[in-house]
Amino acid sequence: MTFDFETHPERRRTDSQKWQKYAGKDILPLWVADMDFVSPPAVIEALHRRIDHGIFGYARPVASQIEAVVEMLATRHGWVIDPSWLVWLPGLVVGLNVTALACSGPGDEILCLTPVYPPFMTAPRNAGRVPVPVPLVLDRAGRRWEIDWDALEKAVTPRTKAFFLCNPHNPVSRVFTRQELERIAEFCLRHRLALCSDEIHCDLILDPALRHIPTGSLGKEILEQTLTLIAPSKTYNVPGLGCALAVIPNPALRARFVQATAGIVAEVNILGYVACEAAFRHGEPWRQALLARLRANRDHLLAYVSQELPGVEIEAPIEATYLAWMNVKALGLPDPIGHFEAHGVGLSEGRFFGARAGEYVRLNFGCPLSTLDEALRRMKHALPPG
Repeated sequence: MTFDFETHPERRRTDSQKWQKYAGKDILPLWVADMDFVSPPAVIEALHRRIDHGIFGYARPVASQIEAVVEMLATRHGWVIDPSWLVWLPGLVVGLNVTALACSGPGDEILCLTPVYPPFMTAPRNAGRVPVPVPLVLDRAGRRWEIDWDALEKAVTPRTKAFFLCNPHNPVSRVFTRQELERIAEFCLRHRLALCSDEIHCDLILDPALRHIPTGSLGKEILEQTLTLIAPSKTYNVPGLGCALAVIPNPALRARFVQATAGIVAEVNILGYVACEAAFRHGEPWRQALLARLRANRDHLLAYVSQELPGVEIEAPIEATYLAWMNVKALGLPDPIGHFEAHGVGLSEGRFFGARAGEYVRLNFGCPLSTLDEALRRMKHALPPG
């Protein structure tokens, strides 16, 4: 089958948050993690069938939808789960916020590795908890972002109750190895920490030599302390349909999690269930074609940055996701985001991920190559003289 990843769907006058941000301005939005690709035909067809039914009452997942999740985890990632472990959610960020409530008390601390997706730090704050960032370190010799294990140990206090992990990591695009994950598991077991693993980008591994390893598959001991968050949203470009899952094997922990949702977490979107099943059951040919497009975009981006954008650096390989973490410190711009917006490119502010102001930006290359190429051309034009 062939799929169209070159035609740019018109989103300027739609409800797209990504494009509305710059409504009326000639700015290409490469900020939020939302791809400019039409979702898989199998998903669209399933949604049409459900809409044709004509009734949209309160919904619960049916057996086939649950089976689709279980089968996907088993066949794609080798993780055999019990269906009873699943808790359906209207979004992955909801899962982070609920985990903060379920696994800690007011004033307790939650560890995370920075730079990181902003809700890793805002979710604890929303619950009256304290986020404790532990910076990743860049091994320039090995060109990898690494965990600073000594700093992680020193960050633990009697108030530390949980560790929020992002794997694959957003924004540095790391796919953590089995050895690293086993060390994280040992760390959480030794300090009696709940391990919340955001694995929303697990199906977007760009390096064919790498493999996603679900944190919950590391052994029975850590399984009892693990909450794994997954969703079809990033891979199949359906975030607006509001469907995600928490995989929580421990019944007591799962009960606390469900209790923490009471009265504050909305029902899953009725069409989200349909899209989730269709994506996991029938979306694999489209996903493989998407991965090929993203790998080509990544390679084009890396070549262009190294050859045409002096002062901009992508310091480590982009192993997964469609997000590039770019060091722009050498440009000496007090406001890189405003500067590039003034030249027609909208990027994500690195400061929101825990970086210092003016040092990093994040670029979303999940778009047609023509869009990416035009954005890079505008960035080149935006470079300060000299």
